[in-house]
Amino acid sequence: MLPEHCAPVPLEHAYRLMNHGPTVLVSATHGGCDNVMAAAWACVLDFAPDPKVTVVLDKATRTRELIEASGRFALQLPPRALLRLTVGVGTDSARSVPDKLQRHGVRLFCPPGYDVPLVQGCVGWILCERIPEPHNEQTYDLFIGRVRAAWADERVFRQGRWHLDTAPDELRTLHHVAGGAFIVAGPVVQG
Repeated sequence: MLPEHCAPVPLEHAYRLMNHGPTVLVSATHGGCDNVMAAAWACVLDFAPDPKVTVVLDKATRTRELIEASGRFALQLPPRALLRLTVGVGTDSARSVPDKLQRHGVRLFCPPGYDVPLVQGCVGWILCERIPEPHNEQTYDLFIGRVRAAWADERVFRQGRWHLDTAPDELRTLHHVAGGAFIVAGPVVQG
């Protein structure tokens, strides 16, 4: 079941969820094991005819292992309200902290018709199918995903656009700067 305020995003607008460069949470599942990690290096690759995204996933991560095994993953956009959770799942490895999801209060849900776990409390969710590119994955840790579905919190993203000017501060997206420091999305300026 989808959380309150969660609305589908047409695939032709899915790229707009990530176009402003937010930090993402990457989730995956395989063989009864769920995991979530934070990633700062994720971006839009293409928007037509099939929307695609990229994300860099280190070889040492459990999430990468799950994606390689299942062929599916999700990118989620955590807001300021999930700052501690984002830092926690980005710092702790499931290899050394097997209960990291419980430890950091990660609540998961699966949207109807899909089995990839999504993180509650985010303001955007992008469900992807991995496009295997062995050279890119092994050499650059770069994964490509074909977007299969997307949702957004309609309080901040509706009609294919972000509405961050009127968003409560706790719903503004996080953007990693360096060394555990983040900025949040601010007012939109027109050029």
